[in-house]
Amino acid sequence: MKTPLLFFSLCLILFFSCQSTSVDSGAQLDSELDLFNQKNIVDLTHDYSDETVYWVTAREFELDTVAYGHTENGYFYSAFNISTAEHGGTHIDAPIHFAKGKQTVDEIPLEKLMGNAIKVNVTAKVTDNPDYQISVQDFENWENKQNMQIPEGSIVLIETGFSAYYPNKIKYLGTDKRGEEALDQMHFPGISPEAARWLVNNRNINAIGLDTPSIDYGQSKDFESHVILLSHNIPGFENLANLDQLPDKDFMVIALPMKIKGGSGAPLRIVGVINQ
Repeated sequence: MKTPLLFFSLCLILFFSCQSTSVDSGAQLDSELDLFNQKNIVDLTHDYSDETVYWVTAREFELDTVAYGHTENGYFYSAFNISTAEHGGTHIDAPIHFAKGKQTVDEIPLEKLMGNAIKVNVTAKVTDNPDYQISVQDFENWENKQNMQIPEGSIVLIETGFSAYYPNKIKYLGTDKRGEEALDQMHFPGISPEAARWLVNNRNINAIGLDTPSIDYGQSKDFESHVILLSHNIPGFENLANLDQLPDKDFMVIALPMKIKGGSGAPLRIVGVINQ
């Protein structure tokens, strides 16, 4: 009789152990799901419409109606065709955009596009200088304030405040003109080549993004910051929204572009998830 009794006792121990593990796992799941509660999610994406801001030489967004209304069979039906350049609105710059042989949109590892993030706020420096270039000192100031280095594998977002002007092209781009003649009229902040070089040489980041039309500032002619960052397979997010709703740290980013095979860029749906 001792053997069956021992077996039964072991079964009881295993049962209650599993029950405890199940409760703990359930509590953890509830906690993780609560992280994605609506109050913790910030949409960092501008919508696509006839107001969407594009590079002055890029093809703008078009929405053509295929059908909209009730059919002869009685049900409602809507469908549209869209046309857009890769680079416009809230979008991703894949490394191949400025670096031959580097990753295309479909080749960027998902872990580069999702994970812990930080925000560097330079709005005070941009107010009176639309041509401001984010400096090494701006990143060092963030680190000094937080008493930590930019964490390994971070997604780095830069708030300039320029999204407040979107979609007013004169204020956001510096011009509402189109074509090659408009290139010299663009004025908005970007990342200095020195800062881009400092990031790739001294920190290990997964991606970078900002609330302006380009990684390089509006008057750039050689797009050196693009070349530096993208040559190291660091994708860029441009034309971001609502960065003012994010803290300086303790949040995650999920940035999923349209998966265009061989693409140099793509429309991007990006959100911030605040850890609370």
